[in-house]
Amino acid sequence: MTKRWKQRPPGSTWGDWGEDDELGRINLLTPQKVLEGVREVEYGISFSLSLPLDYPGGTALNQRRYPPITRPTEDLEHKQDVFYNVVARDSIAPILTDVWSDDMVTLWLQYSTQWDALSHQGAEFDADGDGVDEPVYYNGYRPGVDIIGPQEDAKGDGSGSLSFARHLGLEHMAAHGVQGRGVLVDLAHHLGTDWQPVNLKTLQEIMAADKVVVEPGDILLLHTGFATQVLAWEKNPDPVAIHATASYLDAHDPALLDWIAESQISALVADNYAVEGLVPDENPERHTLLPIHKLCLFTLGVPLGELWYLHDLATWLREHRRSRFLLTAPPLRLPGTQGSPLTPVATV
Repeated sequence: MTKRWKQRPPGSTWGDWGEDDELGRINLLTPQKVLEGVREVEYGISFSLSLPLDYPGGTALNQRRYPPITRPTEDLEHKQDVFYNVVARDSIAPILTDVWSDDMVTLWLQYSTQWDALSHQGAEFDADGDGVDEPVYYNGYRPGVDIIGPQEDAKGDGSGSLSFARHLGLEHMAAHGVQGRGVLVDLAHHLGTDWQPVNLKTLQEIMAADKVVVEPGDILLLHTGFATQVLAWEKNPDPVAIHATASYLDAHDPALLDWIAESQISALVADNYAVEGLVPDENPERHTLLPIHKLCLFTLGVPLGELWYLHDLATWLREHRRSRFLLTAPPLRLPGTQGSPLTPVATV
């Protein structure tokens, strides 16, 4: 038993890698899994799996997330401009001819191609065994103690309300390294880009048709065609179609949830918005809005990748009758982050 919880959710991995674990199934990315990924490299061809980080454009997809804002840093006179050579001559040495430029960015970390951290979604669960549910995150980490709540003063000096993860931030995943064998399932090839749920039966039929095999520790990627359409909109997405384009995992299929748990995948990735669909559940009892998010981030410790660009990789793999490759996909090593942009690379 850990110090933070007396009972863990059924089927969870809480405590499997120790009471202070903050990696979840990323622990399955062992040296052996890295070697399995390396053995998939035959041609030395690399594919970037990231959208430009200013896509999809606008706020139609999520009104709380905005495109990046970039601007130059201030010069020595506190002007937001390039660091002109006159500054070098006047402030450092008259003989200098250098012209420098630095810039800065305000970045919504989950606006575009991203990892969701284990601190991104928790749940109400009776972790302390007193018969009353309380909000907790993976492995029993608690908001307000281990993860600062939005009303807490992170600096302790009264300067304002800040929110970040003291635990379960993506810096741990970055430090571990995210490299191993990726396995792609090409949903778009079989289903097109109509908005539709994919249950376990459909997923397994597609995997069987393409001879796709997923083994413990693999990173599973789903190509739906969503990110391809995002690029086609050129940062001006249709505000209606962006919420009804391409397939998504059917989070209301219990068999699919069981398969995700039993597969022992180390991470789950899609080129769509949330891997699963944001579809209302008519269950009259209290329930989660996002069952796959809850299962993966809260219960299993499986990070989710969203809005990855998979079109070129999927095309190449199909032409060569393959589904496996070496995947390198670390998040930013920025402490306390609950999501992170990244530029994943697949090597074949």
